[in-house]
Amino acid sequence: MTLTALQAGAYLHHLAFHSAAPAELAKFYSNVMDMDCRQVSEVEWRCEGPLRRMIVLPGESRKMAYAGLACRTAEGVALIRARAEAEGLEILESPSPYFEDGFAVRDPDGHLICFGKAIAESGEHKGIHGPTQHLTFASLDVERFVDFYHGKLGFALSDRVLHDNGTLATAFTTSNHEHHTIACFKSDRTGVDHHSYEAGEWSTIRDWCDHFATQDVQLMWGPGRHGPGNNLFIFIEDPDKNWIEVSAELEVIYDRDTIDWPQHPRTLNKWGHAIMRS
Repeated sequence: MTLTALQAGAYLHHLAFHSAAPAELAKFYSNVMDMDCRQVSEVEWRCEGPLRRMIVLPGESRKMAYAGLACRTAEGVALIRARAEAEGLEILESPSPYFEDGFAVRDPDGHLICFGKAIAESGEHKGIHGPTQHLTFASLDVERFVDFYHGKLGFALSDRVLHDNGTLATAFTTSNHEHHTIACFKSDRTGVDHHSYEAGEWSTIRDWCDHFATQDVQLMWGPGRHGPGNNLFIFIEDPDKNWIEVSAELEVIYDRDTIDWPQHPRTLNKWGHAIMRS
């Protein structure tokens, strides 16, 4: 199977979420996730930090509007688009304000995924290190997730977590050198499980925790270490109950086969308490 998205080197560039209280949510990302925030229209707020971006739009809370995956070249965007067309996927217009040469597709659970070449930014943003890193969905059907992202778009399948009966509990897919770009947990609902920012190293997770303390935001989970990806993690949640992960030391994959893991608390957290999804 040709790993088209991996060849294109796509990476998670930004996310857009709906909220019933968009101004409040935008203020949270500005203060707690250390981003500059501006209202660009009556219905759109943009929060921007060093290599991280969050768009907030009015709508149903805890619902993603779209995800933006950037390719380093226009040729990479064209490569993924040609693969999507060959697989018979409907090519949609990208709503992303950060991309040129962009297009979008919908996955089987209805999530709008945009691909494009990032428009060069003017100026630099200050703040704690934490680029947008990965997105993890909750779904009733992880097998269908794998068929779409791995089978139709050409993401690499990094790891799988299997129930005792062999069915998929979790799947991790990547479109670059990191362990996962988009993952999926089997759940009793459909939507976003969490989105993650890369701290880089353990001491920066400490800095994030100290910053959260100044904002009176407590950790909801962690610190811990995942099995798949081997990354250190902490979790908080925003006012809409979206889960936010800050991660460090995520595995860099050079060349290896897909690894299967058992559905077990120690797979999710080697160190202790695990929040099991299924």
